[in-house]
Amino acid sequence: MTQTPASPVPGDKSTAPWWKTAVFYQVYPRSFADSDGDGIGDLGGVREKLGYLELLGVDALWICPVTRSPQADGGYDVSDPRDIDPLFGGLAALDELIAEAHDREIKVTMDLVPNHTSVEHAWFTAALSAAPGSPERARYIFRDGRGADGAEPPNNWPSIFGGPAWTRVTEPDGTPGQWYLHIFAPEQPDLNWDNPEVADDFEKTLRFWLDRGIDGFRLDVAHGMAKPDGLPDMAKVDTKMLVHDDDDPRFNNPGVHAIHRRIRTVLDDYPRAVAIGEVWVDDNVRFGEYVRPDELHLAFNFRLAEAPFTAEAVHTAITHSLDAVAGVGAPPTWTLSNHDIEREVTRYGGGKVGLARARAMLMVELALPGAVFVYNGAELGLPNVDDLPEDALRDPVWERSGHTERGRDGCRVPIPWEGAAAPFGFTEGTPWLPLPGEWADRTVEAQLETLHSTLSLYRLAIDLRGTRAEFAGDRIEWYGSPDGCLAFRRPGGLVCVLNASDGPIQMPPGELLLASAPVSEERLPANAAAWLV
Repeated sequence: MTQTPASPVPGDKSTAPWWKTAVFYQVYPRSFADSDGDGIGDLGGVREKLGYLELLGVDALWICPVTRSPQADGGYDVSDPRDIDPLFGGLAALDELIAEAHDREIKVTMDLVPNHTSVEHAWFTAALSAAPGSPERARYIFRDGRGADGAEPPNNWPSIFGGPAWTRVTEPDGTPGQWYLHIFAPEQPDLNWDNPEVADDFEKTLRFWLDRGIDGFRLDVAHGMAKPDGLPDMAKVDTKMLVHDDDDPRFNNPGVHAIHRRIRTVLDDYPRAVAIGEVWVDDNVRFGEYVRPDELHLAFNFRLAEAPFTAEAVHTAITHSLDAVAGVGAPPTWTLSNHDIEREVTRYGGGKVGLARARAMLMVELALPGAVFVYNGAELGLPNVDDLPEDALRDPVWERSGHTERGRDGCRVPIPWEGAAAPFGFTEGTPWLPLPGEWADRTVEAQLETLHSTLSLYRLAIDLRGTRAEFAGDRIEWYGSPDGCLAFRRPGGLVCVLNASDGPIQMPPGELLLASAPVSEERLPANAAAWLV
């Protein structure tokens, strides 16, 4: 890495919403840090590591689900949305985390799941005990089956996790009965957002957490709550994790926008809070509808995470992401990985090449205007762990696919903190997923002591992004570059160059601020990026 002394801090941003340019750090709690020795990370562990997160320089945390849950899908099956699961330390642990994070000027946002509940939610257990057509069943999507005896599902929708999206229940009298819809696992019945009770209860949940000091929410499956009239069959029955189609009737139905406008009216009572949607929508116009001024503040755009490491693909992803929000005046969002996506080091080729490319893409991401989301462990250059033993796999995708898809556990392996042997300080017990023994040089401890480590690059890049005036402006201008490369300029004067070609290139004029790999004679090596001013 190469750097020059910092220029004066940019002008006062106190009047701009904090989330517009924030660096969010995504915590997958069960894999972050374990404070009680049970092998599963918890909120106490997150609180103990706040000093590290402050050192990293992030502005906010996004904490994946910690509300009460049987954990059929890593907490995304919620049995009580207004309580913290004892697995993660209970309500007191979250209150303590919020207080200490705020003392360190770190915001705290949390996952909420509006599309579905757990089968152990009080509403669903009541629905199973009630009759067809009852108010209890009206909170969910129950339908009679097709065929003379109702033995066929109400439509042909598949579950994202494999198998049909419908499960038949046994009625209280013991006879085969209606079917309920679950776009995800059978343990996650979809709510009926046409029922006013559902919206009223979700408003109570929002206010419950906001009143406790939470700074905002990441809304899971934010494009999925509204269902089409009549629940028509799919023209093409094909489904897979993270493979999406804008014509899929299960998602992105127009009625979802009224839901988000209702949510926004609640958030507007808490002016500094933010609502961030998980929105898998490709069409730029339809994506932009989610971040209109009266809907979500931010929406995840996954184009950059889906782009292969080529200058053309990265250029296209950036252009589309900016275009998707330009028409509605919303900030773009950028991420390279999360708890559902193969880690970028592996995605870009693995080994030294994959790591070099991941470091370069981090600099591209942080050079762009808008909000950035960093998945825990990305700052350590962790790869996916694709050779987990089959008996260690926990993702429901593994079972639902009949052991044909390994699921997402490979990107959820716990964080290595210190020491020379697994589990590297993550826990004093047995970790819920095993850590590779060869990660001794990837630990936080090892990388903090190394100037040129990936962690040191992240720390420096985040600091420069937040303090240098050259990062000002909400747009970019593309800059001429050689084949296989790209370059853009921010209005404040920053130039970012990415070399995705096979050899070194001559950098454009300017003073080198930072590079992801050593620069010699003003030539940027392959698989590297640089910032110039």
